[in-house]
Order: sequence, then C-alpha cells, then structure tokens
Amino acid sequence: MILKYADYLVRARWLVIVLAVLLVGVAASGGRFLGFTTDYRAFFSSDNPQLQAFELLQDTYDRADNVVFIVTPGNGDVLQAEVLESIQWLTEKAWQTPYSIRVDSITNYQHSRAIGDELIVADLVEDVATLQESDLDDIRAVMLSEPLLLNRLVNETATVTGINVTIHLPGETRSEVPEVAAFARNLAKELENRNGNLSVGLTGMVMFNNAFGEHAKEDMTKLVPLMFLVVIVFILILFRSVSATIATSLMLFMSIMVGMGVFGWSGYKITPPSASAPNIILTIAIANAVHFFMSYISELGKGSEKFAAIKESLRVNFKPIFLTSLTTTLGFLALNASEVPPIVHLGNIVAAGVAGAFILSVTFLPALAAVLPASAKARDTKPSLMFEAISNLVRNKTNTVLVSTVLLCVLLISFIPRNEINDDYVKYFSEETQFRQDTEYAIENLIGPNNIQYSLNAGTVGGVNEPVFLDRVQAFVDYLHTQEEVVHVFTITDTYKRLNRNMHGDDLAFYKLPNTRDLAAQYLLLYELSLPMGLDLNNQVNIDKSATRITVTFKAMTTQQMLETEQRFNNWLSSSLPDLTFEASSSNLMFAHIGQKNTRSMIWGAVAALALISAILIIALRSFKIALISLVPNLVPIGIAFGIWGVLIGEVGLSLAPVVGMALGVVVDDTIHFLVKYLRARREQRLDAPMAVHYALQTVGPALTVTTVVLAFGFLVLTFSPFKLNSDMGLLTSITIAIALLVDLLLLPALLIKMDSKPHAAEDSSGKEERTQKQSEGGIKSVDQTA
Repeated sequence: MILKYADYLVRARWLVIVLAVLLVGVAASGGRFLGFTTDYRAFFSSDNPQLQAFELLQDTYDRADNVVFIVTPGNGDVLQAEVLESIQWLTEKAWQTPYSIRVDSITNYQHSRAIGDELIVADLVEDVATLQESDLDDIRAVMLSEPLLLNRLVNETATVTGINVTIHLPGETRSEVPEVAAFARNLAKELENRNGNLSVGLTGMVMFNNAFGEHAKEDMTKLVPLMFLVVIVFILILFRSVSATIATSLMLFMSIMVGMGVFGWSGYKITPPSASAPNIILTIAIANAVHFFMSYISELGKGSEKFAAIKESLRVNFKPIFLTSLTTTLGFLALNASEVPPIVHLGNIVAAGVAGAFILSVTFLPALAAVLPASAKARDTKPSLMFEAISNLVRNKTNTVLVSTVLLCVLLISFIPRNEINDDYVKYFSEETQFRQDTEYAIENLIGPNNIQYSLNAGTVGGVNEPVFLDRVQAFVDYLHTQEEVVHVFTITDTYKRLNRNMHGDDLAFYKLPNTRDLAAQYLLLYELSLPMGLDLNNQVNIDKSATRITVTFKAMTTQQMLETEQRFNNWLSSSLPDLTFEASSSNLMFAHIGQKNTRSMIWGAVAALALISAILIIALRSFKIALISLVPNLVPIGIAFGIWGVLIGEVGLSLAPVVGMALGVVVDDTIHFLVKYLRARREQRLDAPMAVHYALQTVGPALTVTTVVLAFGFLVLTFSPFKLNSDMGLLTSITIAIALLVDLLLLPALLIKMDSKPHAAEDSSGKEERTQKQSEGGIKSVDQTA
C-alpha cells in the first residue's frame, strides 16, 4: 500500500506541492491574530481559586499592580536636602505615569500631628529649600519610627528609599504595560541625569509583567533565527545536498507556520513559555527529514534512480515517522493537564506543528524531492565501525552490558528524591536581567515583592471601628511581628494608634487603639477629610469600612516557604481568632499554589500519555512483549535526567513540570525507529534476536545519533533564553534526549536479546506484498541493504 501511495505521490508531485502550500497558507493565516500578553495573570485560568481571591481583593481595595523606584544616594544618606529635593521631584513626576492612581514616598507621606485640639495632616517633607538641620533631624526621627514608612519606603539606616506608584491597568490594549515601563525607565534615567549622586532601580508587578513580554519577544526574534541558521548549516554538512537542504528548510518553516497559525486562530496570546514553541517544532520536525533523506540519499548513492529512491525511502520510513509523530503529538497534548494556560498553549502549538510536520514529511517533502534535481555520488556502504563495535559489545557481552547499565540507571534514578518542588518567581529571569537585579537589590536593601495580603472582615458596615475587631487585628499584627521572615506589616491599626496619640497632645502613653467605636470612627473620618486626593485609605480599608487589608512583606522567599508560611499564619488565625473571617491572597501566593498544583496535574497527564502511547505501540508493533520492553527506554531516561537534576540543582518548579510529558513524547521516537527496524529483521528476514539487534543498529543507529544531536542541540538553544521557564526546560529535555540515545543503543538491545529469544512468526501479507512489489520494480534485492 505504501509503495502504491509513493508511486501516486511521485506522479502527482506538482499537485501535491500546490495543495500543501495552499493548506499551509490557510492554517498560517491565523498568524495575523497572534499577539503577546504581558500580564502575569495569563499564567492562571479564569476559574483558578487563587486568582479569583486575588481579583476580589483588587476590586475591594486599591490595586496591587505597581512600579517601585528604588533610589540609592551615592554617599549613603537619604536624609540630605538635595536627596529629599530629588525624591520630591520624582514623587511629583511619578503622578504622570500612565494609569497611575497613587504615589507614595517619604516626602508625601501624610504625617499627622496635633496643635492644641486641631489635627494637622501634611506632607512629611514640604519646602525642601527652607529645611534647617533641626528640621532634617525631626524628619529622620519620624521616618525611622513610623511603622508605615520604616522598612517599607525607607530602610533602617536611611541609605535606600522607595517611591511606590500604584497602577490600575484598564486591560484594553497590549501596549499598556510597555507604556508604563517605558515611562518609568525614562523617568528613572532623567532623575539620574538630574542628580548624579543617585542610582535608580525599578521593580514591582508592572515591571515583572513587562519582563515577561520582553523576554517572549526576545526568544522569538533571536532564538528561532539562530536555530534555523544552525539547522541549515547542519543539514548542508550532513546531506551534502543543496536540494535536500532547501526541501528540509521549507518543510520546517511550513511546520512552524502551521503550529503558530493554528494557535493564532484560537485567539490566545503568546507568553514566554509558548514563545519557545517555534524552536521546539523546528527541533522535532527535522528528525522526519533526517530519516527520509538519509534513506533517500543512501539509495541514490547505491545507484538507484531518483523516483525509486523516494519510493523506497517512503516505504522504509512511513510507519516509524507516523508512529513517532503520533506519540510526540500525544506527549505534547499531555500538557493540557497543566494548571498553567501558557504551558497548555505550548503543548497545543507544538502538537499542531508536529502533526503538520508529519503530513508535510510524507507529502510535500518527497514531492519536492521529486521535483528538485538529485545528485548523490556512489558511497561506500560498509557498516559503520562505531555501530559495529556497539553491536559486538551488546551481543558478546549481553549480561555484562545489561547488569552494568541497570545498576547505573538505578543509581542515578535513586537521586530523584533530592529534588524539591520549589520556585522563586524573581529567579524566573536570568541574573543578567535588569528586573531581577533591581528586585534582588530591593529585597536585600529595602522591601521586595514577596508578600501575603490578608483581608480581615469585620462583618458589618463600619465594623472596622469596633474596638473588639481592632483588638483582633492588632493581635494578628503582634503575632506577625514575632515571625522571623516578616520584614514589614502594613496595617490600619498603626494609623489608629497614631491618631489616638495625636488627639491626646501627642502623648506617647496614648499610642494605643481607641477604646470606643465612636472615637475610632471620628478619628478615621477626621483623618480622611484631611488627606489629599489620591492618598486616601482605600489601600487599607474598603469603602463601607467593613473590612481591612493587612499586607505582610517578607525577605527573599521560595514558593515552598511561602506556602508553609501561609499555612502557619492561617492556622494561627483559625485557632487564636476563630470568629474572624479572613482571606489570604497575593501574586506570590498565586504562583506558589499554581506551582504545586501544576506538578501534580502534569504527573497525571504524563501517566495518561504513557498509557496511550503504550497502547499504540502494542497495536502498531503487534507485540505486547515488545511494547512492554519499550517502556524501559521510554521511562528510564526521564528518571535518570531527574536524578541528575537532583544532584546538580535539587529544585523542580513550574519550568520543569512539563518536561515529563514532553520528553516522553520525544524519547519514544528513537525507541520506535529502533524497534521497527528490529522487528523488520525478525519478521521479514527471520533473524534471531542478536542478529536483528545488529541489523537495527547498523540501519538506524546513524540516523538516531544524528537526530539526537539535532534534538539535544535544539533544546539546548533554549538555555540561551533569559527566561528560566524556557532555559531550564530546554536543559533538562536535552539531558533526557541524550540519555535516551545511550539507553536505546545499549540497554534496549541487551533487553531484546535476553527477553525476545523465541523465533518470530513470518511477516504478514502486507509486508510480503510490499517486499514482492519492491523487488519486482527493480529495487534492492535484500532488505539488509535498506537504510
């Protein structure tokens, strides 16, 4: 049947080429809908409970999206007139940031004090030009004692200060985040030019969002062209054929267009994880071309006519290419089990691209080869010395190879428990990334993005003024201050205590919570009426005064530590304040939970993919025993790779969760190609297991080595990505693919020799028909000669 198909394909080659181009064009036209998203919320599905809690918090209080300017004076003292003047200038200019709704700094902090019975609320720093040394001392005393400033907007030594700009993005255009980031960068540069004594860094959730988008674009504009260039050079060196290089390059480019175009039709946006899809499609699709052209060029080198060489290459490779494409597609579709939409999108883009690559490999590629000129000199068909040596080793030292490789595999796999499910979303970016440098500096010297926001509900309108509720809030705040990892607690109770002290002549003895609801309500109302526009209390209290937000900020913290801390705080609240209703949320908490949930869901996805792939192999190979044996080279490389990762790194996070499903789909390719050749020798030539292993190693070993080098290198290119989710995924997948080749060349042959010693039944009628037809058409007379 395959030979009949190949014959028709050659005769209708121009029609096939035209139809392939048209169909690819239709699929690729969806590319016009592609766009980047720079919103970290894209990592969460709309029904994610942590996202829903976070959005509720955002709707109740001021938004948490922000840009933070981290300002460091060169002489190490913020409390100088010229530095304060620059901070004041930056504070005023920051109000012009697109979509800004609030700006907080040490200069515009609303400091309250009492003059007689009157409450005075004003900027902490007003006219810098008139400040005397005594005024600076007073400002220093306030800054270093006020809980709402210390370790939030200025550090304990007053060497670093921050200006926090709260941003409310309407979400109407994709340019919003880049627009804010560009403005902030220009403003920071302008300040540095204005005052050469200052250095300014930028952090905050908007800058985090922007870094996502920038790295996605960088990956697509730099890594894909780099890989394409490497592939073209590689193909030229391997095939030494301009025609094969042109045909392969076109097929690869069209496969990428199919994957990305189909994704464009879906309406979703590209994110940093899905931006690596073109590289992965390119890497995987080239394997089909390598197998086809190595057989094709080998036939030409033996003196076969061009059309006959194409037909023979299709006959030999159609089944393994179909099976490998199917299993690879299933492996990437397994990513649909992910809790993270960008990982789901990555899997679907690559699955579409791989499916397109298969169709093009058995239609467009051979049709184009039939059109392009063929030139191949007669080549020496002597067996490969390397694979001859491997064959002799496996056949003559079967027990030694089997025992030693099994022991080594068990040893390496035993290191898997050294891996801890953990993450640090700041480290999603490389150390060279400016966002990571600025954020880590902020964490070390002032305040970072690691926080949990608690919404504590009083239960009634105006309930935040109830003394009982305020006492409960303060009890929680006091507990938080005893926790080692807590850097700062932003709470309304500090404001109540300050106002109570103010209204008692600033007597420190009254720095405590008001003891009646009416008094607390009067203080808060009086204070709110004194605040300027944009600096109200909605960042701490909701509109109807029925709930308050406490923001707990931490030192550098991994996702595992974040989850443990959340659980500890929640347990304390539930046991110590059982009547208090609360909700915990933050962007950090969202990423911490999604990392844990995603790892579990990916494991189930990989199990489902493995079951499907195993069922396909049983049907395709027509042997339950051989399919069972195939599980070893399909699973062992993944286990070994994670064992090596446990020794070298020891952390498995969001970036590595998809590797199991991906790697399973990829490493099974080598196993299929090897087993198809092995079974061909067993069934068609009636060879025993050792000689069938020899035949498989000689015929498919070189192609497996070549495709493994290409695949491993292709995924290694992803390590150049500044985005950790891509670079770690690329590195671990490369390690897995390289190990898979060694397993397929050593462990799998040894297993087959030991476990498949019985003679195989004669080939089926379809195999006979194909071989008979092939021989009658003047093809090679021995299956041993097929490439």
